[in-house]
Amino acid sequence: MPTIDANPPVTETCACPLCGTALSPEKPDECSHCDWTRGTPAHHGTGRDLTAVCLSVLPGFGHIYKGHRLLGALLMLGSGFAVFAALLAGFASAGWGLLLLPLYWGGVMLQVYWADDRALHHHTRG
Repeated sequence: MPTIDANPPVTETCACPLCGTALSPEKPDECSHCDWTRGTPAHHGTGRDLTAVCLSVLPGFGHIYKGHRLLGALLMLGSGFAVFAALLAGFASAGWGLLLLPLYWGGVMLQVYWADDRALHHHTRG
């Protein structure tokens, strides 16, 4: 009865998705030319993430710090609308609507904490 090899040897070479260099059959999950590795998880909880959260006290500044310029600008504009909506809801609900503003700020801070750091990747690649 023939046996089936669970992990057959790789016979074809694959190319790196970032730089196009041929990957070696011994290490097909990393590129020797650039910093690409397959399935590298994003790192969170770094000092830059915490700095971005602190900058997001003014919504949008943390996103700009992490390289998300368009989203940061939109959140800056959106914060004016959020303040207006919270004041309007506050008048309509005897002040309870003002709780919408900390909810908006918390959402912006959580989003910037988990966002990719494009500015860091841009500076490290050259």
